[in-house]
Amino acid sequence: MAEQPTVAVLHADHVPDLAALKDVVQLRFATAPDLAEAVAGADILLVWDFFSTALRDVWPRASALRWVHVASAGVDSLLFDELVRSDVVVTNSRGVFDRLQRDSTWKHRETEQIAGKHAVVVGTGSIGRATAGLLRAVGLRVSGVGRVERENDPDFGTVHASERLAEVVCDADYLVLLAPLTERTRGLVDRKVLAALPASARLINVGRGELVVTTDVVAALQENVIAGAALDVFESEPLPADHPLWALDSVLVTPHMSGDAIGWRDRLAQLFVENCERYVEGRELNNIVDKVRGYVTG
Repeated sequence: MAEQPTVAVLHADHVPDLAALKDVVQLRFATAPDLAEAVAGADILLVWDFFSTALRDVWPRASALRWVHVASAGVDSLLFDELVRSDVVVTNSRGVFDRLQRDSTWKHRETEQIAGKHAVVVGTGSIGRATAGLLRAVGLRVSGVGRVERENDPDFGTVHASERLAEVVCDADYLVLLAPLTERTRGLVDRKVLAALPASARLINVGRGELVVTTDVVAALQENVIAGAALDVFESEPLPADHPLWALDSVLVTPHMSGDAIGWRDRLAQLFVENCERYVEGRELNNIVDKVRGYVTG
């Protein structure tokens, strides 16, 4: 019988339930300070603490590593040069996240119809496509923005190149950011793009905080260049208590939780379990990340 592969699991406070793997792999659980010891001789690394950059610090100890799986859709905090240049396969968790009553005042108000409105979705991966389907289902017109411009896309119809974003948002009611963070998408939404939006438009960022130039977003909201924003991700997290975004009535702030429906940790663990079984059986892994581009291309 072939020797069982060793899986190092980098976690913080929460430890994933990997009981289903106990008979097929050897598990080593470690927090960041102990990762160097855990990763030495390990075949596989599960980055459960997906904001950690600890692997970069212990990379010389990871000489036996063949596969790294990240318990998130984004991999930007993981991809350092040595890993990108290596033969180590990287997979992600694409598909798991395919989502004031303060004054006790009773005040009737009207809500807006979203049917017929136009949503521009930046990011044409699995989450973007699932989002496009949900938006269309409630009556919105959807177009996409991605790396390559194309027509007749099955989910978006028209996909515009990201370099043309400022040209294609002039009639957008909602600008929805779901793109991975790469050198091409960093700071994509800046003062120019915000100025091109209608004054009634809303910005929704559930991708990565660095997709926007935050100071430009704050200025656009303060100056009523756009009508509002719903922001789940930020350049610095947690969002500092004195940040001006907290005080803006036109902003909805959530703490990086848009994909965290009840049971999300179980779904993340199950995705890794299934991929680990594929690894042990010698089958191709799911969700292999293009380490140069920084996302799953298939």
